[in-house]
Amino acid sequence: MTDTESHSGEERNAEPGTPEQVDLDYKINLLFGGSVVRKDLVKAVKGNAIVPSYVLEYLLGQYAASDDEATIQAGIDAVRKILADHYVHRNESELVKSTIREKGRHRIIDKVTVTLNDKQDVYQASFANLGLNGVIVEPATVKANPKLLVGGVWCICDIEYFHSDDARVVPWILGSLKPIQMSSFDYEGYLASRKGFNTEEWIDLLIQSIGFNPEMFGRRAKLLQLVRLIPFVERNYNLVELGPKGTGKSHIYSEFSPHGMLISGGEVTVPKLFVNNANGRIGLVGYWDVVAFDEFAGKKKRTDKALVDIMKNYMANKSFSRGVETLGAEASMVFVGNTSHNVPYMLKHSDLFDELPEAYHDSAYLDRLHFYIPGWEVDTIRSEMFSSGYGFVVDYIAEVLRSMRNTDYSDRYQQHFTLGSDISTRDRDGIHKTFSGLMKLIYPGGEATQEEIEELLRFAVEGRKRVKDQILRIDTTMAAVNFGYSDKTGAWRGVTTLEEDEYPDYYQAHRHETEHETESSAEPAPAHEEDAVAVPSVTEVAAPLFEGHREFQENQRGVSYETLLLPYLRGATDITIVDPYIRLPHQGRNLVDLLALLAAAKDPADEIAVTLVTKEDRGEYAQQHLLMLKDIQDSTATVGIKFTVTWDETIHDRSIRTDHGWKLLLGRGLDIFQKGSGSQFDLGSRRQEFRQVFAFGITYINEGEGDS
Repeated sequence: MTDTESHSGEERNAEPGTPEQVDLDYKINLLFGGSVVRKDLVKAVKGNAIVPSYVLEYLLGQYAASDDEATIQAGIDAVRKILADHYVHRNESELVKSTIREKGRHRIIDKVTVTLNDKQDVYQASFANLGLNGVIVEPATVKANPKLLVGGVWCICDIEYFHSDDARVVPWILGSLKPIQMSSFDYEGYLASRKGFNTEEWIDLLIQSIGFNPEMFGRRAKLLQLVRLIPFVERNYNLVELGPKGTGKSHIYSEFSPHGMLISGGEVTVPKLFVNNANGRIGLVGYWDVVAFDEFAGKKKRTDKALVDIMKNYMANKSFSRGVETLGAEASMVFVGNTSHNVPYMLKHSDLFDELPEAYHDSAYLDRLHFYIPGWEVDTIRSEMFSSGYGFVVDYIAEVLRSMRNTDYSDRYQQHFTLGSDISTRDRDGIHKTFSGLMKLIYPGGEATQEEIEELLRFAVEGRKRVKDQILRIDTTMAAVNFGYSDKTGAWRGVTTLEEDEYPDYYQAHRHETEHETESSAEPAPAHEEDAVAVPSVTEVAAPLFEGHREFQENQRGVSYETLLLPYLRGATDITIVDPYIRLPHQGRNLVDLLALLAAAKDPADEIAVTLVTKEDRGEYAQQHLLMLKDIQDSTATVGIKFTVTWDETIHDRSIRTDHGWKLLLGRGLDIFQKGSGSQFDLGSRRQEFRQVFAFGITYINEGEGDS
């Protein structure tokens, strides 16, 4: 995140009630009218219907794709009536059958699966909720919708009833069948409308399309969400996400697209996934764009070695065998599962793939993964994270992404950057696929600035590096790789993973020792600066304090005022804090946290003068602002801190200056911590090092000799 973005984000947070999101929704409707829907409407119409979001959004797209309140309300009523009249609830299946019998013909919404009855040479449909089997389907219908044969498709169907005295004849007749997904769309129109959005607005539109409120996510968190979409836009993309429960890992693959199939990891078999050698029928990979394996983790899970071998071959070569015949497929593979330990525990005792079944905890399989989403960075889903703004109707964006599987943007970085020479072909494939996927999602026209391209390239390299670094722990025969890239001036830009920056001692502990790694491990841990070193802990105050600049990545943990600021403030008697945004309650709490540290670190008999230079809130919260600062002043007076406030409407930069010679330039000021769950029982509310931070930088300057 750039410094400008960070500042604008703070100003947005500092002034409640800004209409920015409303303006974005207006632009979305203006440029994509008819293809977008308000995302909170899905919950409004869903009721107790156990049906994917894309089915509901398909209906909402027909009746409520508007920003006119009257049209939306009429559309909601229409969709509710359609669901009430036509959606089949399992516990009402007999009533629906009776309705079909009495009326002779009735329209239903249900999931339809077709099988070939080779004894009678006919296709027969099964209806998941209605409970009907053996309904005859015309071959032309199956040919037009081959996914009916694998996994099933949600459809709007007309079912007829005609009783015959012949007991062998099924009385149920399929009058018509329409899959719930778009038949066509205007791709050129999509590209043209994209040009009406800047990058931040477009990313927010995509996040809202997934169903989330972009205001609740930082830039890195948004990119992690978008990586989940890459399998839909990139052929044969192999993705893994392991992390805590409740972070929405499988939601995308079950709800987002009619082209994705989510199956339980325990249900995976060779015939279901690849080919049934008994009848030659192709499995899921032949028909679906994305096959996702839910609940994939679990060390003790039994696995079929033959399946693992076929999967490894498919992930590497995009092909599998049917007898003597070799077949190709384009399905991307996604593996999601829960972790039972935190990151430092896994790094200390094993590796970040520790939770996988034993047969998959194998370097040959893992090396075929293109990206590892660090699920521990993704927030647990909370109600306030869902969007009430506008996003693409799911089946519209699903068709857009599917159409872009034919394009390749993997070389778009090469006019600006060159990958490191010792990055292997397989590593490059992973980086290229991720970069290409993100480019297609965010810059579908292929046009991006050098800075925008670098952001995506760096992110793609990090995701592949996370995979490779863990493989090196498992297989010491693999050569270590120096992940990074050079710009056109030849300047090298190394890439680290976030957990490498957070836990350098544990991250390096199991690494295969080579001369190159010994040199690199001698380098300091911070993310993007070669000359940065770790800030000394409180116990190392006597050592010379670091001077220079440090960068911290979004979602990083282990950061606190105690290690970041206190060593430089200890011993000062006069401290000036310049921060224009100490207005909101959480910003006031941040300030109090710092003042409490100063009070605890000094001799109880000493006094410290602390001056806050800030901007006055002249809006509707002005009174609360003044009361908050007065409360802080009263509280600190009892612990020997003389706290005063000076108003200055011209300030913009954030800094802390001491009377013993230190000046700290704070990119985001004191507001570096992300919002937690809000629970008083959350550890992050008690200790800063357990909280995730925003992306920020800090520069330490020693302006005088002092006694520091």
